[in-house]
Amino acid sequence: MAAQFFNRIGQIGLGIAIAGGVVNSALYNVEGGHRAVIFDRFAGVKNQVVGEGTHFFIPWVQRPILFDIRSRPRNVPVVTGSKDLQNVNITLRILFRPIPDELPRIYTILGVDYDDRVLPSITNEVLKAVVAQFDAGELITQRELVSQKVSEDLTERATQFGVILDDISITHLTFGKEFTQAVELKQVAQQEAERARFLVEKAEQQKKAAIIAAEGDSQAASLLAKSFAEAGEGLVELRRIEAAEDIAYQLSRSRQVVYLPTGQNVLLNLPTAQ
Repeated sequence: MAAQFFNRIGQIGLGIAIAGGVVNSALYNVEGGHRAVIFDRFAGVKNQVVGEGTHFFIPWVQRPILFDIRSRPRNVPVVTGSKDLQNVNITLRILFRPIPDELPRIYTILGVDYDDRVLPSITNEVLKAVVAQFDAGELITQRELVSQKVSEDLTERATQFGVILDDISITHLTFGKEFTQAVELKQVAQQEAERARFLVEKAEQQKKAAIIAAEGDSQAASLLAKSFAEAGEGLVELRRIEAAEDIAYQLSRSRQVVYLPTGQNVLLNLPTAQ
């Protein structure tokens, strides 16, 4: 009796284990930020998108394909040409994610690696079209406008493939060696032109100062001539008196000068040689 009981228990346990294995193989989990698409061997890719959680599927007949629908970054480098035929190296940083309802079509047309198939090609296409509308100098001075136009065109293009672009930014923008050298030479030429203009302006200012000084001297000479004509000899006599007073003052301060009264004989007590 006991042997039959334990044998029965063993059979039940084996059945439960087999049933548990079958049930476990028919379950799959969809993690947060993911979606699943079911591929059926008989019906193909189903249009239903499976959300987060634990779900059933028919083993061997059905197979779940998981997609990450969170935003992911990707850098796309592109070499293109500007309107003035300058080589331009641009790198775009793109934050992208798939449209959840478009996942069956994305898997059917592009596969799981849809980003590798779509983003490089459409980025290259849009950048070539946009950059060709601007000169090399405009790409620097109007970078915000270029970035806006690239973002609008690229977002519209990606939507056709069921992809959403959350952010697009130009992280790298350089030009060929020829253009870089030309910019450096232009800067040097501008600096030399500024220096030459400064020298010309300085010479002009010096010339104007000399003209003003000459005009001042001319006016002073005219005023003196006019004064002489009006005052006659009186002005000359006044200047002579002023000069004599100045000379007398200077001589009075000197100890080596002795004054002799006019019209008188004065004997100087001079030392004689012994």
